[in-house]
Amino acid sequence: MKNLARLRSFIQDVTRLVERHGADEQRMLDEGEKLLRGLITADDWLPEEFARPSPEGYRQYLLHCDPMERFSVVSFVWMPGQRTPIHDHTVWGLVGVMRGEETCEEYSTALAATGSHPVRRGEVDRVSPRIGDVHVVANDGKDVAVSIHVYGANIGAVRRHTYDPATGAPLSFVSGYANVTVPNLWDRSR
Repeated sequence: MKNLARLRSFIQDVTRLVERHGADEQRMLDEGEKLLRGLITADDWLPEEFARPSPEGYRQYLLHCDPMERFSVVSFVWMPGQRTPIHDHTVWGLVGVMRGEETCEEYSTALAATGSHPVRRGEVDRVSPRIGDVHVVANDGKDVAVSIHVYGANIGAVRRHTYDPATGAPLSFVSGYANVTVPNLWDRSR
């Protein structure tokens, strides 16, 4: 059995953080990063059904959405070679790599590449419209990668954009989620 108490505690801590500082993006990123680093240092809590890769493409699994949609917690699962299109988020976000390694290619709002960097196991990356929101994420490694993302909204329901790499033309999308169920964090009967 997975240690869901770890995830439950993390969600309670993020809920308290949002209640106290939800309007302060910098504080959400700074303090949220510390909380996420603590969660991803252990790999005993993520149920396997939320860490399943697919040869069809990377998967985004909802782990929790705040009832007021102030934040969501999502696991992303990447097989080697899988990558996102160029996309934005429109909200703040934290990306913590728990298994494997990911590469983040950053773009300016004019879709000029501005650099890339690895995000290794145990590291947390940040995004927001204020600090940089447009990127491509890829698993360039040889192993399946799993990252845990925390966003300042129900990211699967947010209207966002992908961008044509040749023209820069935006295309609206809503990502949704790959799963049809979420972990039952609140049953303490076992």
